[in-house]
Amino acid sequence: MNAEPRPALASGARRSIGERRRSRWIAAAALGLISSTFSTIVSQLFAARIGRDAAVDWMTVAAIPARDWAISSEPSWSAILTGIAFHQWADFSWALVFFGLLGRWTADLRPMTILLLALPWAVFSSGMEWFVLVPLFPFWQPLFTLQQPYWIGLLVHGSSAVMYPLFARLRWKRGTAPDSDVRFTNMWMTGALAAIAVLGAVAMFGGHGYEPPWMGRDRDHDQAYIRHMTTHHAQGIELARTAAERAQDPHLRKLAMLMVASQTGENQIFENWWLSWFDTEMPDCSTEERAAMPGFLTPAEMRQVKTAPPDQFDALFVEAMSRHHRGAVRMADRMWHSRGDPRLRIMAHAIRHEQQGEIALMHGTSGVAAVTTGVRNMLGDNVN
Repeated sequence: MNAEPRPALASGARRSIGERRRSRWIAAAALGLISSTFSTIVSQLFAARIGRDAAVDWMTVAAIPARDWAISSEPSWSAILTGIAFHQWADFSWALVFFGLLGRWTADLRPMTILLLALPWAVFSSGMEWFVLVPLFPFWQPLFTLQQPYWIGLLVHGSSAVMYPLFARLRWKRGTAPDSDVRFTNMWMTGALAAIAVLGAVAMFGGHGYEPPWMGRDRDHDQAYIRHMTTHHAQGIELARTAAERAQDPHLRKLAMLMVASQTGENQIFENWWLSWFDTEMPDCSTEERAAMPGFLTPAEMRQVKTAPPDQFDALFVEAMSRHHRGAVRMADRMWHSRGDPRLRIMAHAIRHEQQGEIALMHGTSGVAAVTTGVRNMLGDNVN
């Protein structure tokens, strides 16, 4: 008589556990959609403030699953949208892992505790992508790690992780969340929307030549760097366009297209910063300045590459562009270690990493060697 209710109680307990598990996964999915969308918007609005061309970065992300198809001299909308979609899928997946697979330990935490754990989680998840998942298994795509320094992914993952405290509200059925969680998440969402509004306003004014004022300590040095790197990039773009048309190796052709896209975007940022900070037209570099730039090719050297026989073109291009890149790396390294505007220095660090990475890519670096090279490139000038 007394034994009959026990199966019913056990069944009810199992249903309760099952319902909690389903609710946890549903809340994790909702949080993943919110956090990935927030990081996408923040990344798009903030990129140019630190010298990044968001379209080129999305194209590089798209190349992780889509390979060479995504790469072009001017990022296409299909590549940009593919990059955004792949980024959102990745951020969505990390939220599912954090609150779904690890929900036994994370699903009942208080909002501030979630935030304190989510920020190290951003370090871990961005590190896993940059060091392992993208360059090694399962994608085996060295481009992302060699083209973008690790801290870019960390910033993106960090902007996603700051939305994780909203899980404290999403885990409850509508109308049943504790008042403390409701108040906290309302405040948190208001802050997130305010941040988007501020970044949107800054991006709008910045796009019209009104970036936040110059904040360096040596105006002449910063102006010289912008002028010189813009001119240096212009020659690199000219050389890369030739390779995009003439290279025999299809991967080298695509890499040349990426060089055109990235350096064109960086020059547009330089020009916008110059106009915003100094309110004048950027003067051209003199013949003497061009000759003194490290890695800057002479007219004869440019003609030699452009007129090379088809069977010699690839080797001559790789040699010339590697020398050109080494010069840009040296210039960027000097800016990184200078007292210049913080935005210029951050951008210079990324250029130093990117151009060293492209040298490695031109020479076929991949796998573990790409990761090792990427780490070394982030830490210093390893080609001069």
